[in-house]
Amino acid sequence: MAEDSNIILANSDSQTGTIEIAPEVVEVIAGIAASQVDGVYSMRGSLASSLNELFGRKNRGKGVKISRDGENLRAEVYAFLNYGVAVPKVALEIQEKVKQQLLFMTGLKLSSVDVYVQGVVPKKQAAAVDPDDLFAEENGEKK
Repeated sequence: MAEDSNIILANSDSQTGTIEIAPEVVEVIAGIAASQVDGVYSMRGSLASSLNELFGRKNRGKGVKISRDGENLRAEVYAFLNYGVAVPKVALEIQEKVKQQLLFMTGLKLSSVDVYVQGVVPKKQAAAVDPDDLFAEENGEKK
């Protein structure tokens, strides 16, 4: 049953009932939080998420895996970073942002946020030759 994997949110008033949240929702929150950190180029996706995006369905939880071990809730974040950023600094910011957003939006506390840097993406280089003007002057000299 899918309902068995839901996470029950802490509720101080048991008279009103329980609140359950699907792990996929937690992954979406964590994925959005991580992707908003400066220095993050993109989140790693699986083949299924890549196919979904091909058909126009965004998978906002891509690059995040939530796991539970008893009462402990862990997040694994897989990201590509921009070239030139301080990797440890960006990874620490991802950890803090994910923890803060989950606590703010759901009241859930993560026991750990593991960040896996999957790669570094260089900035796109401008074309050295303008195809519309092959003989343009550069620094006053003809090419």
